[in-house]
Amino acid sequence: MSVATVLAGVVFGIALAAPPGPMNAIIAEESVVRGWTAGFRAGLGAMLADVLFFVLTLAGVVAVIDRYPLARPVLYLFGGVLMCYFAVGAVREARAANSFTDGGRGASTGFRKTFALSLTNPYQIGFWLTAGVGLLRPGTLDVLAHVPAVGAALEGALVVETGSPALLVGFFGGIALWIVAYPAGLASAGRRVDALAPIVAAGSALVLAGFGVVFLAVGAAGIV
Repeated sequence: MSVATVLAGVVFGIALAAPPGPMNAIIAEESVVRGWTAGFRAGLGAMLADVLFFVLTLAGVVAVIDRYPLARPVLYLFGGVLMCYFAVGAVREARAANSFTDGGRGASTGFRKTFALSLTNPYQIGFWLTAGVGLLRPGTLDVLAHVPAVGAALEGALVVETGSPALLVGFFGGIALWIVAYPAGLASAGRRVDALAPIVAAGSALVLAGFGVVFLAVGAAGIV
């Protein structure tokens, strides 16, 4: 395996998993309210969905969604409803979790939440219809050659092998690294600052509700 390709895959995987959004909101809520294990499980739910999309992309099934104009608006609507529903649950968590340990009494549902949201997330599906296909297509990508102004001087310095096992190992390794480290950091902070549990749960509710409203609006506009 090319070391450069593996490292590029790791960076790509982290870049996909790290941005703020509904998945990381649920991971944050589970990590601070119930601990690292619950947060890690929530991350596994999102990662499992990516693995499933990867398999479906290999089989050419994901591309079928692009053939039907109403498919994406319906996914937006369904995803929006789920996010709003999970936001209500996060509000309840915020009220019940007076400290880091108080919130850990209930059963963790983070895995089911992130897995369900990922399967109905048009952005995630869109990734596998576009960049995901590029990951699987055999070839090479001269990464630094596209840097403005200095691209010509850096040409050939970092060549990534697309469609190779090395890139895919690095990509999913990057996602795995994120779902291990992110909950660990949050859980550690939660233990040090007891009041963080209800605050993070409330923040999760706001993020989920915000994305839910946006998804519902986009889905309704697509159907109308």
